[in-house]
Amino acid sequence: MKKKVAAMISGAALIAGTAFAAGHAHWGYTGNEAPEHWGALDPAYEMCAKGRNQAPIDLKGFIEAELEPMTYTDNGKWNNIVNNGHSIQINCDKGSTITLDGRTFTLLQFHFHTPSENTIEGKYFPMEAHFVHADEDGNLTVVALMFEEGEKNEIIEKLWAKMPEKAGESASLEPEFKPYDLLPEDRDYYRFNGSLTTPPCTEGVRWIVLKKYATVSKEQVEKFAHVMHHPNNRPVQPTYARPILK
Repeated sequence: MKKKVAAMISGAALIAGTAFAAGHAHWGYTGNEAPEHWGALDPAYEMCAKGRNQAPIDLKGFIEAELEPMTYTDNGKWNNIVNNGHSIQINCDKGSTITLDGRTFTLLQFHFHTPSENTIEGKYFPMEAHFVHADEDGNLTVVALMFEEGEKNEIIEKLWAKMPEKAGESASLEPEFKPYDLLPEDRDYYRFNGSLTTPPCTEGVRWIVLKKYATVSKEQVEKFAHVMHHPNNRPVQPTYARPILK
């Protein structure tokens, strides 16, 4: 069981952009540590260059499928907000889960990218959130939510009020909202098989991209981008023969 829990925590941390492990090469989004160099930075990151089921992708050429409705149980709450140097991450107490493929995946955290990592038929969005879930065996499912520019987002406003400006800093959060409150009521989705979007780019991640978007104001996106200092999105990767279901 300890190994399973460790796998859950490790996988969730990796996809959020925290360090892979002590002794492995540092990576980033600019200069010699940028995404196009990840595969050469460390042998442990070779999948970033060699993988054929990498994420993010441009979602297009959809295949019609009878996708099962996902069950959301939202009994968790916010815990704290962390600037890990690669993203702003909100850690969650256990209690929020999704059910997919007959498995229960527990929400561990969600974090943000600007601009979006995934695109839909070539369209980038100003911001994307990744809700990272793991089952008891450490298998990962990520629910991705796109944000389009519009009205100020009340929940983002609460989060950004506590957003640490320096890497390595964190702040506690009052559980005023449940984690899935950020998601739209209509949760129809696209689905594909992918990977972590950060080193070591491990494959085997279930990706769920919601069809409906949330809104965020231009000022809220700019505040996040200012704290990150630069875009924190990995470019889209080749799809190869993977089906993208809708």
